[in-house]
Amino acid sequence: MKKQPTDRKIACFRRWSRASYGIFASLHRHVTIGVLAVGMSILLLAAEESRAQTDTVSVFRNLRIEEVEVVGSKHGPTRSILPQTPIFDRKADVGAPIQTLEEALGSSPAIDVRERSGKGAQADISVRGGSFDQTMLLLNGINFTDARTGHQTHSLPIDMDCISGIDLIEGVTGVGAYAGSVNIRTAPLYPTYLRLSMEGGQYGYFYTNLSGAVTHNRLTVFAAGSFRRSDGYTYNTDFQNANGYLRMTYDSPKAGLFDFQAGVQGRMFGSNGFYAAYNRDQFEQTSTALGSLRWTREFGRAKVHASVSYRKNFDRYEWTRGTPTNYHNTDNIGAEVWGDYRWGWGTSSIGGDYMYHHIFSSNLGEKMETPRRNYKYAKSRHVGNLWLRHAKRWDRFGVAASVGVCMTPYGTSASWSATGSYRSHNGWHAEAGATQSMRLPTFTDLYYSSAAQINNPDLVPEQAITYRIGGGYGKGPWQISAMAFYRDGRNVIDWVWRDELVVNGETLYDKWHSEQESRLGTFGVDLQAGYRPKSGLLRSISLSYGYITTSKLNDVVTSSVFDYMRNKLSVSMELSPLKGFTVALTGTLYDRYGSYTAYLRNADGSLKLDAEGHMVTEQVDFKPYFLLRARLRYESGPVAIHLDADNVTDTRYCDFGGLIRPGFWLTGGVTITIAKQQ
Repeated sequence: MKKQPTDRKIACFRRWSRASYGIFASLHRHVTIGVLAVGMSILLLAAEESRAQTDTVSVFRNLRIEEVEVVGSKHGPTRSILPQTPIFDRKADVGAPIQTLEEALGSSPAIDVRERSGKGAQADISVRGGSFDQTMLLLNGINFTDARTGHQTHSLPIDMDCISGIDLIEGVTGVGAYAGSVNIRTAPLYPTYLRLSMEGGQYGYFYTNLSGAVTHNRLTVFAAGSFRRSDGYTYNTDFQNANGYLRMTYDSPKAGLFDFQAGVQGRMFGSNGFYAAYNRDQFEQTSTALGSLRWTREFGRAKVHASVSYRKNFDRYEWTRGTPTNYHNTDNIGAEVWGDYRWGWGTSSIGGDYMYHHIFSSNLGEKMETPRRNYKYAKSRHVGNLWLRHAKRWDRFGVAASVGVCMTPYGTSASWSATGSYRSHNGWHAEAGATQSMRLPTFTDLYYSSAAQINNPDLVPEQAITYRIGGGYGKGPWQISAMAFYRDGRNVIDWVWRDELVVNGETLYDKWHSEQESRLGTFGVDLQAGYRPKSGLLRSISLSYGYITTSKLNDVVTSSVFDYMRNKLSVSMELSPLKGFTVALTGTLYDRYGSYTAYLRNADGSLKLDAEGHMVTEQVDFKPYFLLRARLRYESGPVAIHLDADNVTDTRYCDFGGLIRPGFWLTGGVTITIAKQQ
């Protein structure tokens, strides 16, 4: 390690070295850590460094540390000035009963995952009471949010075997992250290894995954492929999902770090009641291809980052399975560049990003003069952000702020963010901040029409100012945190039910209409506590609670704004009764606010109709429900065997009105890992 004393006689470690004696230089000393890679899972203070860290896989070959305790917060690879909140960590949660990305996201009290089927076939992801369209999704710091609809945003070509960690990032100014963003980090398990996983279970469930990595000097190649399918737990809920993913990193001493990733996904699933609860015969097929290249280079006190990205998404929706109804072809192209400069008064940054959104569709966009195959409509738009950021860290205090300008088809607007923090040397920390954010209407918001829905091309961007304050304690085996927020949202977009609606001089009845309410206030609290001893029967125990409430609009029936998770209480425990054996349990109590329209049926399953031939419905409030997940795992050498039980209590529940989720579902599998010793 290179060590540089300061006027206060505090050692400053600029880089970890390969020297075996290096770590002993830090014993019983107060040190400041300079540059470290995010992949090492060491927490760096955002306000102190205030620059993007590269989540590279190459660091695994440099140093493996059993336990390192550093007071601070990791700063994300975005223009946010706020620290990240960890949601999932592969090393810590290896024994947890988690099979899919959706289950990992749902473990956070701040995230509401509303699934329409099982095993991640289709889901909507919301952050802190926002809608699924108000969440930005990042893969290794690259924005891959879908511009057509939030229904497709989470469709990434990765499995849990690829994911090293998931973080919630707040305070992302500019266009996109209205309610917050989720960053998913991928990395190999070891520098060089090969792993095969296979699972099977009820309802014709089958899953297999082959992954591995090769590391040579400064080059790491990591790849994974998987296939998941099920016959479905009820009529027309079968699904298939295939993923392929590749990530390569090369850390050149002279040219800098190059980070490339690419992936493809193909999905098809029966959509019993997914988008219209009374129709059991819907079907959907999607395919996604994405890729990005990021470059990072240091020039003394300065550091330059640049990235380009592309996401292609195809979607075919069938109102009646076997009869195609809608086709969509979406392109999302992005580029970003920024630079950081460290000087006596902190770290200053300047940067900008650009996004191009385009869609061909059978019913979204503006009508083309010459149709292209199944596409009759098209639309495109350009989005850009320019921003400045500065952060300064003193011994225990830190401040950071950013300002920017957003350029969209709707005009130019300002954005800003500010935060202050305090971190003691004995584990206590506190922070407060405020951020202005916005998001553009999706192509679905603007243009989707059906027999029951009327579009609104006059929608404008949603905007919000979010205030947050929080703190906690983390030392040794204990972790405790609390956070409260208030979001003042304006021009909030949602589908609103209208008994009578006038459009272009024509009176329409009983329609959902895409509209914007003037203001919506959302307040929430997150509480988390965890205990992880170094040894003994108890491996870990954690408790989390999330509460959200939002202002209520009178005499308006909306489709999603008021279907938020009001209370979410979760307890997780992992035990190790025998060597090699672990037992993990997660119990969660869900209390969703709102109601839904239930379509009544006859004894034979057909829809009940009144004397005039209209469907008979009733308004039903969401009921609280409890879910229990369990995993039994045994590991010996390269072989690990597990048995998973979802919904152990066989609870009957729904995340969306009328869509009954799976009951008790038993699966099991084996994993074989062959790793090269380093």
